[in-house]
Amino acid sequence: MTPISAAFSCRCAAQPRVAARSPLPAGWRLAGLLLSAALLAGCVVGPDYQKPVLALPLAWGQAKAAKPAKPPALAAWWRRLNDPLLDALIREAVAGNLDVATAKAKIREARASYRQAVGALFPTVDGSGSATRAKSVSAGSGSIATGNQFQAGLDASWELDLFGANKRAVEAARYGMDASEEELRATLLTLIGDVASNYVQARGYQARIALARRTAASQRETAALTRTKFEAGASSAVDVANAAGQAATTEANIPDLQSAHAEAVHRLSVLTGRAPAALSRRLGKPGAIPRPRLPIPTGVPADLLASRPDIRLAERQYAQSTAKIGQAQAARYPSVSLTGSIATTGTRLGDLGKSSSISWSFGPTLTVPIFNGGQLKAAVEVAEAQRDQSFLAYRSSVLSALEDVENAIVSLAQERIKSARLAVSVANYREAASLGRSLYRAGTQSFLDLLEAERSLYSAEDSLIASQVAVATDYIALNKALGGGWSGTIDSGKPEIVDIATGPHLATPEQFGAAAEASPPHGADR
Repeated sequence: MTPISAAFSCRCAAQPRVAARSPLPAGWRLAGLLLSAALLAGCVVGPDYQKPVLALPLAWGQAKAAKPAKPPALAAWWRRLNDPLLDALIREAVAGNLDVATAKAKIREARASYRQAVGALFPTVDGSGSATRAKSVSAGSGSIATGNQFQAGLDASWELDLFGANKRAVEAARYGMDASEEELRATLLTLIGDVASNYVQARGYQARIALARRTAASQRETAALTRTKFEAGASSAVDVANAAGQAATTEANIPDLQSAHAEAVHRLSVLTGRAPAALSRRLGKPGAIPRPRLPIPTGVPADLLASRPDIRLAERQYAQSTAKIGQAQAARYPSVSLTGSIATTGTRLGDLGKSSSISWSFGPTLTVPIFNGGQLKAAVEVAEAQRDQSFLAYRSSVLSALEDVENAIVSLAQERIKSARLAVSVANYREAASLGRSLYRAGTQSFLDLLEAERSLYSAEDSLIASQVAVATDYIALNKALGGGWSGTIDSGKPEIVDIATGPHLATPEQFGAAAEASPPHGADR
């Protein structure tokens, strides 16, 4: 910007107790006129934000039209999985997760930025003081003179927000503060879903490991029986080899399952803000796969606008970008500042304000942008384009949320059907395997028929466990898609980092040690 500045001020210097004799009334009148114009105008340029109205479906695609939709029950939805250890891990993750701590710091940053923006609406006052000692030597007489000088003063300035640039900045900062709070809620939603999903996966791997061990032991018994029959001449060496190979194949699945279980436990430890192996002993004991109480109410699509933090975050970002258009437009208009100063000078410190000279000045400064090569206009277009992007991002977040819910509803419904069919399959194969062993011992059934029955039973039982895990995982995904997150209190005003002699540290350093395994991190229930 290439501004033209016009400063109107009046200056005088006088001894104390002597009034100024020349007030320059014309300058004062001009300042008064400008101030009155600023107060009366109250002009704020740029578009005012209005929350967008979107046309949403009236019901979900899989919903029955005859039944009215019940609102979703999202508060502490994970408790319906009926697992106290999972409840404890979620509390610990909320208290110790580093992504949550980062989101809290962003909230504090946004609040401080808002206070900065509000501060620009008020005048600024600065104080100054100086002390000098001078020495001079006369060239003719060679005499030496020394003296002291002390100065003190106040400088004040106030930018009149004629076209609302500062008001729009405050508005944008307020929306940014709201967005940071929604970002924390979105982080918590993702965190809780990840903790629950990894916990269910860990329990599922434990169940599959136990199944593989039981099945391998049963197959080892069959192999021993086959060897006994071979030694008696009632079986072939091929049957002995097949029986031993079947048991070894089942046992070969165990290392992969143990590795996957360890990875799930490591992920849970990191999600709670601990070292990867911190929860290994705590989660080493086998536990049942959590089974949710189903079905659950899903409400209507319009509920997502209030429940999904990512949608609310995108809406606040859209509002913030709208306010920034007004900031850019205000920069194209003239600006007026009122400045003033008062200073006192004396030869002794105690003379300041008493036996010293006093000077003061006051006046407005008008800045008018005349030629800047189109930069200010381009800045408005940039802000408008960013606003458009934010609006499209908001629309996209709504569509993505609708898609998430629809997919989760279908996946959960179909997985429940699959799990029920697999349960029937397991019951039938279990009966077939039991009868097959009895007939094989009696010598009325071939070994190949028994081998196939045992293989089918193991495959069906393993698939059933995987399906039970998938049902719980789809339940978690549906609650996440509906916007179910943390509804408890979060203290975002307290810093998570403390400065000590050796540098910045987490306020709860025990989170990184195995000592945290026995008890939740400090502040887990806040």
